Amino acid sequence: QVQLVESGGGLVQAGGSLRLSCAASGRTFSSSAMGWFRQAPGKEREFVAAINFSAGYTYYADSVKGRFTISRDNAKNTVYLQMNILKPEDTAVYYCAASPSVTAMKYRNIDSWGQGTQVTVSS
Repeated sequence: QVQLVESGGGLVQAGGSLRLSCAASGRTFSSSAMGWFRQAPGKEREFVAAINFSAGYTYYADSVKGRFTISRDNAKNTVYLQMNILKPEDTAVYYCAASPSVTAMKYRNIDSWGQGTQVTVSS
């Protein structure tokens, strides 16, 4: 339906920055909202950020608000997650997600998941 390919993960020191990218292909029309989740070892997958098609609305988890910025380039069918002032607790596998809407994403109504990319933040 919708294929998502992630990139940009890696190792960074605390206080540093990373930019994740997620390129979408296939049938993307009905999956207008894009977002990011993350999952640390032994933890449940948690919501991080979401953005609607027009990029006029964004929503962030409290834990990342003010540090992370989600954006998208519809001409490239790509969504980004700029992560600044990274903390060790941000260490997780980050997953890109496509959903009919931001609201649907909040209810975990996900059309497609990316493969996940590892982000490791060292002290």
